[in-house]
Amino acid sequence: QVQLVESGGGLVQAGGSLRLSCAASGRTFSTYALGWFRQAPGKQREFVARINWSGSVALYADPVKGRFTISRDNAKRTVYLQMNSLKPEDTAVYYCAADVNPTGIYDVWGQGTQVTVSS
Repeated sequence: QVQLVESGGGLVQAGGSLRLSCAASGRTFSTYALGWFRQAPGKQREFVARINWSGSVALYADPVKGRFTISRDNAKRTVYLQMNSLKPEDTAVYYCAADVNPTGIYDVWGQGTQVTVSS
């Protein structure tokens, strides 16, 4: 069974950068796609980015295009989210998720890591 553990969140000033990591255990890491989502207080969870099993295809939500980069290191069983030019509206709990089966549905989720961007 796949387990995901996020890290790297914290407090940063607007315009700053953070890199989130998500380490996976269990099933062979290189066989499934991964995504990042976020949930701000009082809002629904929203899609941020997705990367396919090999790392060759990445998709981004419009609000983060050009600022965030998703990548993965299959040897380290880790997916990353590099966040640059952070804005206060990026403040949220960020979750890593895996499309393990794959069905296009994220069926394994991490516990989340808090990102706070101050103005």
